[in-house]
Amino acid sequence: MSSANYKKLSKVATTRILFVSLVLFLSACSQSNHLSSNSSSASNFDPYEQTNRRIFRLNTGLDKVLVKPMAKVYKAVTPEVVDNSVSNFFNNLDDVGSAFNSLLQLKPRRALADSERVLLNSTFGVAGLFDVATVFGIERYEEDFGQTMAHWGVKSGPYLMLPFFGPSTVRDASAKFTVDGLTNLANYHDESLAFTALNLLDKRADLFNDEEAFKNISNDQYSALRDLWLQRREALIRDGKIDEKEQSDLIDELESLEDE
Repeated sequence: MSSANYKKLSKVATTRILFVSLVLFLSACSQSNHLSSNSSSASNFDPYEQTNRRIFRLNTGLDKVLVKPMAKVYKAVTPEVVDNSVSNFFNNLDDVGSAFNSLLQLKPRRALADSERVLLNSTFGVAGLFDVATVFGIERYEEDFGQTMAHWGVKSGPYLMLPFFGPSTVRDASAKFTVDGLTNLANYHDESLAFTALNLLDKRADLFNDEEAFKNISNDQYSALRDLWLQRREALIRDGKIDEKEQSDLIDELESLEDE
């Protein structure tokens, strides 16, 4: 490893360690609050709701005045084939981390599938710009270190709304800013910030079709987003196997929010 790459790796690691220290401190503080509060369910444990709602409003405001307008311009000037290639490129980078975490979770078939995807898309797919692996019928999985921690029994901890990054939990936030960051190859490029910005715009542009449908779910956008995100997160951790009762409870909760 070159001296420049070593310094970059050390800087990334130090930043993530500091962030983890912060979220673990918040987790420790929350445990005392949890002992005296029975109002939050186990799946929607949100002791920082007041602060989370403030951050949600901040994120919503930033999206309205900055991210969404930029994403609209990006969508308007980017041909569909280029837009798809950008999405494929970042998905290919994510598949590297997914293969790594599949191994850590003792899922060899998934690890092999993700590895095959990276190999095919990085070569025949021209650095991941084209999703050749899907054409060959190789399924894509989504595994990250937060799921790996859950697999080995690490509890999620309190729900967190992160500035800029959105919904998370203590466990998933600590994973995102440590191991997941270190396994993201884009972070080792000199233009890592540009890659991050492009990935953000691409993902935000892809949400336009679902945006109006989400707005119609509930008047309380914060609660709806929290519950849907936690449900999807649980589905990823369980590899798509969701308890029917939990799914029914979520539907009832969303319907009650819609009636408010």
